[in-house]
Amino acid sequence: STSFYGNVVAFSESPLNENVLYAGTDDGLVHVTSDGGATWTKIESFPGVPLRTYVSRLEASWHDPDGVYAAFDNHKNGDFKPYLLMSSDRGASWTSIAGDLPERDVVYALAQDHVVADLLFAGTEFGAYFSRDHGQHWIELTGGMPTIAVRDLEIQRRANDLIAGTFGRGFYVLDDYTPLRAATEDVLAEPAHLFSARPAPLYIEGSRLGGRDGAGSQGSTYFTAPNPPFGAILTYHLAEKVTTRKERRKEAEKEARKADETPPYPDYEQLRAEDTEETPVVLLTIRDDTGAVVRRVPASRSKGMHRVAWDLRWPARSAVSGDSWSSRGNGPLALAGTYSATLDQVVDGATSQLAGPVSFTVVPLNLATLPAEDRA
Repeated sequence: STSFYGNVVAFSESPLNENVLYAGTDDGLVHVTSDGGATWTKIESFPGVPLRTYVSRLEASWHDPDGVYAAFDNHKNGDFKPYLLMSSDRGASWTSIAGDLPERDVVYALAQDHVVADLLFAGTEFGAYFSRDHGQHWIELTGGMPTIAVRDLEIQRRANDLIAGTFGRGFYVLDDYTPLRAATEDVLAEPAHLFSARPAPLYIEGSRLGGRDGAGSQGSTYFTAPNPPFGAILTYHLAEKVTTRKERRKEAEKEARKADETPPYPDYEQLRAEDTEETPVVLLTIRDDTGAVVRRVPASRSKGMHRVAWDLRWPARSAVSGDSWSSRGNGPLALAGTYSATLDQVVDGATSQLAGPVSFTVVPLNLATLPAEDRA
């Protein structure tokens, strides 16, 4: 349809200087004021960006009083390139920070971390990305995120949560993205890394409507969304998958075929060792402040970033649960205090430590009318 140019469609106020404002319009202009709006400077062209390209986002820097980021959307003209720029002099000059974003992935939104200046987030036509090196390289955020247009991004700075508003009426929340602040190139190159964890609030989880899914007896058309995982949330990264003998053989055969070579045929002893091998296990081992093991929580052995929630309980006395309606765990609740976690693997029956330990605290909400004098 016909566009009537002249609308302000992007706006940002510097969090470091209230007199610095940026306004972007639907005909590709950016206006800057340094005196609270008394006078404005017009910027008409940007390197690599076609004229009259829609200004989809302006974001003043949280760390540089003269810094600003801009995203442009030219899909109405059949141009789906990701236009993402930054300026360190209030728009006088610009540099592309699109890096290695996909060539046909329009950028709609951008956000900068308020603690680490080099940590950026981008919302595009096909999902959300983060960069730990100020836009040189971008990594897609998946973790249950569908392939969908991310039209807006916002950071809940108190809780360090990233909120992604998607096309339509939905939004997604990445709870506590603080591990991404430490996800540098050196950290991701380590064989395994266990990130620090924020304090875990201690309470008994329940549903107001009953049942485990939150909807209770309201029926399948009653909409509910899941709460964040309960307990202590531990994040870790594996550079490579912890593999079985069979998986390693299959991978070697695949590489041989790629090199146009004949894969070696396994002998009987090799196949027998594969059949009798116990599948490797990756665990998060929780210990209290005395070093005693409280819980071993199963985790993924796949390559990449993973999250595991310890439900703040000891193991159940019985391996069988007789309560199918309760959303609570069967073991007794752990006490408030300081705990530690290590990332371990069990391969061929032998346990070895991959990463850690990291310490975290379990904090009671203290909502009881008559709290116990000696909780221990």
